[in-house]
Amino acid sequence: MLARLRDPSDRLLAALLLAPAFALLALIVVYPIGKLIFNSFFDLRLQGGGNAPFVGLENYALVLQDKDFWNATWNTVLITLVTVPGALIMGLGLALLANLPFKRRWPVRLALLLPWALPLAFAGLIFAWFFHTEYGFVNDLLSGLQPEPTMWLLRPNWAIAAICLTIIWKSSSFMALILLAGLQMIPNSLYEAAEVDGASQWQQFREITLPMLMPSIVVALIFRTITALQTFDIPYTMTRGGPGNATETLAMLIHKNSIEYGDIGYSSTLAVFMFLLSMAITAIYLKRIASQA
Repeated sequence: MLARLRDPSDRLLAALLLAPAFALLALIVVYPIGKLIFNSFFDLRLQGGGNAPFVGLENYALVLQDKDFWNATWNTVLITLVTVPGALIMGLGLALLANLPFKRRWPVRLALLLPWALPLAFAGLIFAWFFHTEYGFVNDLLSGLQPEPTMWLLRPNWAIAAICLTIIWKSSSFMALILLAGLQMIPNSLYEAAEVDGASQWQQFREITLPMLMPSIVVALIFRTITALQTFDIPYTMTRGGPGNATETLAMLIHKNSIEYGDIGYSSTLAVFMFLLSMAITAIYLKRIASQA
């Protein structure tokens, strides 16, 4: 055994070199997920003392019967379905703008970084002021078009719309940065050849840009979808889940049950459902990538 370690084969050497990475991955990913699943089988509460009783699948049955869970899940899915395509479209437009042959590109590219670098909670507070009923910037802008100010954050549908607009503004810059990197990997020779063949700008975009950019689009969609499913900061700072629980997301429901109610077992079960939802969406994207390979 000692001789094999002194002169390892390629397979053994690869295993030895990857062992620290696997150990770190197990420590920061596998163990927390395992602990989360383990806690979901217990009636674990912060207020309780002694050993937490084992309840098996009771927490899972309670979650499936919980109207708040289905409401939060629907809100999360709705925000994801609206903001992910919206951020992709806006991010693609920003990336195409930043990729234009300006003499000085850095101000445009710096502008892409500013929304992405802004803290989520800070962005939520800014847009909560924008959409305020009495002194908000949006109602001031629309004052000539409507007799009474719109109660953006006090009506369920308007509140969801305001949250989605805020998330799209905040996340489109992240999408734009990924897509800009993909645009810069497309050879200019392809566009030069297309121009020689008489292709229009739209034909070049449809036949060259989009197909060549598709891997970057899929990667951007994976990251944006996962973060959309975990949406917490912006809705929390803008509406606190209100009015009522009309804008409460799954992450906010987990926060409420764990921090406010101290029900760790039930919160862990909710987190397991969020994890499964994220993995299901990621699997769909990965299948899409495999079909393109």
